[in-house]
Amino acid sequence: MSLNSIDRKKEILKLLDSKGKVNTKELVKRLEVSSETIRRYLEELENENKLKKVYGGAIKINYGVIEPEHIKRNNTNLDKKHSIAKYAAKFVNDNESIIIDEGTTNLQIVDYIISVNNLKIITNSYPVLSKLISYENQGLFDGEVIFIGGKVNLKHQRTACPMSIDTMKNLYVDKAFISSEGILDSFGISSIDQNKALLSKEYIKNSKESFVLCDSSKIGIASMYKIADLEELDFVICDVEPPNEWKDKLNEINITWIEAK
Repeated sequence: MSLNSIDRKKEILKLLDSKGKVNTKELVKRLEVSSETIRRYLEELENENKLKKVYGGAIKINYGVIEPEHIKRNNTNLDKKHSIAKYAAKFVNDNESIIIDEGTTNLQIVDYIISVNNLKIITNSYPVLSKLISYENQGLFDGEVIFIGGKVNLKHQRTACPMSIDTMKNLYVDKAFISSEGILDSFGISSIDQNKALLSKEYIKNSKESFVLCDSSKIGIASMYKIADLEELDFVICDVEPPNEWKDKLNEINITWIEAK
């Protein structure tokens, strides 16, 4: 197939329109160009808001996925949250087990990992579960999902109670992606909800690596219930660098702070 770059990108969008997703390897073969060229095309099309890049390819934007109403309303710093989630998704590999905590930033991770092979996901978030079900129904996700049960917080569409915490004590994963209402060098990460804090503690305890996802609005804030000290964490992914006065401590405790760009 002999096409110029404009025609190739049109062909990609045509395939997306008919299939809902495209695979990088298939595009390389179909369009007879390198994988680097395909990735550049996908990045350009994503910048034009015509698709969303995911692991191994791309999907149509909002392809049949309905956001819960409370997620739609809570759209502050949404661009920052997407950048953080997209960067976090780079750490998810084939054949891994992961935890996706509740929260609007964590919810965005789902869009970027649905093409990861043989993925096992644990969550207490109904919006995360709902999005995964929607992708599975369209043939875009074929991993395994464990939903942490218990008493449902209807307002926030999540479970976090003694039953949820007991369930998590019997599970172990490769990576946990944690949300937080605040992060402070002297207090760590924290939540306004006690049961949420206790469940997140178990997430961190029962994972090989823990990632805290937070935008810059959470820096310098301490909520009532501590989740963990910074020493207990492996990574913080944020939209900005840490405050200068925190950097010495972060180096001492060997935590990696990543500025998602």
